[in-house]
Amino acid sequence: MERKETHASFGGLQEVWRHKSVSLGVEANFAIYLPPQAKTEKVPVLYWLSGLTCTEQNFIGKAGAQRVAAELGIAIVAPDTSPRGVGVADDDAYDLGQGAGFYLNATQEPWAAHYRMYDYVVTELPALIEASFPVAQQRGIAGHSMGGFGAIMIALRNPGRYRSVSAFSPIVAPTQVPWG
Repeated sequence: MERKETHASFGGLQEVWRHKSVSLGVEANFAIYLPPQAKTEKVPVLYWLSGLTCTEQNFIGKAGAQRVAAELGIAIVAPDTSPRGVGVADDDAYDLGQGAGFYLNATQEPWAAHYRMYDYVVTELPALIEASFPVAQQRGIAGHSMGGFGAIMIALRNPGRYRSVSAFSPIVAPTQVPWG
């Protein structure tokens, strides 16, 4: 794992990391905010799933959630929204391909080789986070737009795994809208 960025934020640290993902078959980025309480104890963690076209940077740069996370003693993990890189299938449309993983496991080529975001978010990333950072197994999941869809779908498929689920403007019927 390689740290790409680290910034002091409300007494804690906002970091971006890169690692080789087995699920995705490529290098993947994620952001993590560690509140000041993480210096002395394990803290609960919220997994934030961003929307279409976003990366791990959008939420950490625009939401301002670090202040509240510091007050409440909660870590926030924001993965990229899809696999990226040379050899990863893509499309000219913004709602298909890189930037639009929908937090699912693709079943058809050319997408199936790398688009395994469900496995990444549910299994691989939490295992990596819990082994590498001072976080407890108390988890929440939330997201916006495509990420709201992902948060709801993942929480419903994994009862008991998350203590909370929140969705902001979720795409709840992706086959019924012009995007998705």
